Amino acid sequence: MKNKIIQKVPVMDLVGQYKEIRKDVLASVERVMLRGDFVLGKEVAFFEKGFAKYCKSKFCVGVNSGTDALFLALKSLGIGVRDEVIVPAFTYIASSLAVTYTGATPVFVDIDEQTYNIDVTKIEGVITKNTKAIIPVHLYGQSAQMGEILSLARKHNLKVVEDTAQAQGAKYKTRDGKWKMAGGMGDIGCFSFYPTKNLGAFGDGGAIVTNNGDIYKKLLMLRDYGRSSRYEHVTLGYNSRLDTIQAAILRIKLDKLDEWNLLRRKNADLYNKELKKIADLILPYQAAYSYHVYHQYVVRLNKRDDVVERLKDNGIIALIHYPIPLHLQEVYRDLGYRKGDFPAAEKVASEIISLPMYPNLKYKQIKLVCECLRKAIKV
Repeated sequence: MKNKIIQKVPVMDLVGQYKEIRKDVLASVERVMLRGDFVLGKEVAFFEKGFAKYCKSKFCVGVNSGTDALFLALKSLGIGVRDEVIVPAFTYIASSLAVTYTGATPVFVDIDEQTYNIDVTKIEGVITKNTKAIIPVHLYGQSAQMGEILSLARKHNLKVVEDTAQAQGAKYKTRDGKWKMAGGMGDIGCFSFYPTKNLGAFGDGGAIVTNNGDIYKKLLMLRDYGRSSRYEHVTLGYNSRLDTIQAAILRIKLDKLDEWNLLRRKNADLYNKELKKIADLILPYQAAYSYHVYHQYVVRLNKRDDVVERLKDNGIIALIHYPIPLHLQEVYRDLGYRKGDFPAAEKVASEIISLPMYPNLKYKQIKLVCECLRKAIKV
């Protein structure tokens, strides 16, 4: 029988983060409890206003999850049966499931092997008369190549729904040198506040931002039973509302987001310095147009699975985001994709390792992770 593993460096430290803001969180939750406005209460409106401002967008709608954010965004655009939506082949499955939920078909595109985001040179080749939208995913905290994506969308009259679940606070540099917020460039930006995200709630949560007033009004109805008033229902709506207590917590965390993202970037730099001399280890690539916020610090290596197990044996928890590309998932077998269709996505999926990454990660912990990784690779 194996000895119990002592976890020396967790992949995420949510308890440590909570301790940092505990006093403010307890006070904000107490306010909600005393008001008793647990559904669509004041804190939701306050958070929506603050988050819209942060994203440089006019409107924000808080919803139940990042998946719901994508689904409702697509519904607000009228996307449904017989429509097609372009999605990168390598991302979390929520990006494509949201398309499937509408009745539309996800059309997969390979990724750029450096950034792990959608390969913009491959998008135009899959556009058909049925294509209605593109979902660029800002994976691991790095913005997709939005300038080219938006140009293609204008050329072909397509909508752009940004999946910003992993990139709260990330930025994209335009050709004229201006920085734009990830999620605030397309027609709609979708966010997840799952607890492990850069901006995470204490449970599920999500948000949608847009500059389009008509889309905003549709989203308000879609998230709340399709109603225009308490008992008037004018469209097929859903029950997808951001809880007031979660909104109160997110308001506290939003004030810390930029500081925490800077710490993530600092930790990524420390990792880079410690790991740069390891042969055959591919480190994260930051594109010149991107302000990366390192939701994950992802390295690549052959014989990845053995290394992950060796790290675990030494108390280092590393994860794999994500081992199976979307086109090879069983749920999408009927779409007719085969192994080899998207070689970059398949290669990356077989090599990636997510090392521990969070704002309160200590330098000594990073040193220990790197030391154990070197040893694990040499075995």
